[in-house]
Amino acid sequence: MIATLTSTEKTPPTMEKVLRRIDEISTLPQVALKVLEVANDPDSGAADLKAVLESDAALSARLLRCVNSSAYAVRTRITNLQQAIAYLGLKQVRNLAMTASVSELFKKDEKIGSYCRRDLWRHLVSVGLCARLIALRRKIRNFEDAFLAGLLHDVGIVLEDQHVHPEFVQIMRALDETKILTDNERAVLGFDHTTLGEKIAESWGFPDAVRAAIRYHHASVNYRGEDIDIVRCVEVGNLICTLKGITSVGARLVRASQPALQGLSLGKDDIIVLAEDLDHELTQNATLFSL
Repeated sequence: MIATLTSTEKTPPTMEKVLRRIDEISTLPQVALKVLEVANDPDSGAADLKAVLESDAALSARLLRCVNSSAYAVRTRITNLQQAIAYLGLKQVRNLAMTASVSELFKKDEKIGSYCRRDLWRHLVSVGLCARLIALRRKIRNFEDAFLAGLLHDVGIVLEDQHVHPEFVQIMRALDETKILTDNERAVLGFDHTTLGEKIAESWGFPDAVRAAIRYHHASVNYRGEDIDIVRCVEVGNLICTLKGITSVGARLVRASQPALQGLSLGKDDIIVLAEDLDHELTQNATLFSL
């Protein structure tokens, strides 16, 4: 069962206090936030993105290493950011830069019960790849946005680990696997990673589709907005990865959503094929896991 606080134990901080704490200590690297800002500005172009990336030499080097990996099958080695942007386009370079930036949050590994930070990182990248795969199969126009939404969908778990760590440890050590993760979290914190993640995503200026996926990736049926296809792709991608054992917290605390599957016109056979094809995607994009 889920452990709850007794009257003699310290009361967990409210979500408002946690949000203030996060605002005071920027969790995500500033270059990542700037990349998002530039990439989402319709008046910005390749030169603006290049200038932001060049401000972080280590990030630029990791990004170029990834572009030259087998995943992108470049015929001639790409040696600078201008070539990378011209070859891949703004959105794909944005996604690579975000992946490289967010990966910095997982350099220090820690295990708490079934939870492992490095496994969460593998889950985030895998859901991004799976969401993009689904979006491509369903011919959704903004499929690169599905990757970014998948990559960032569980940012709230990262924030809980960092900013309400004692309570997060309590949750992870007493997971009730008969309940979904959000129910486990709310029993201790009074809020969960989807609501916390959405608030921070709004504060940090994340794209609307990403914010929607962060909030509704466990319940796309409750979302009302124009980014429903992206949210469904992330929810189903999260399900497929979890069923394959690529979980967020080391336990399978996700339930299948028939409305999401039906909304994407996916049946049981489609899920099996997608799960099999994801193996190829994970192998092809192995560089992303070590950015």
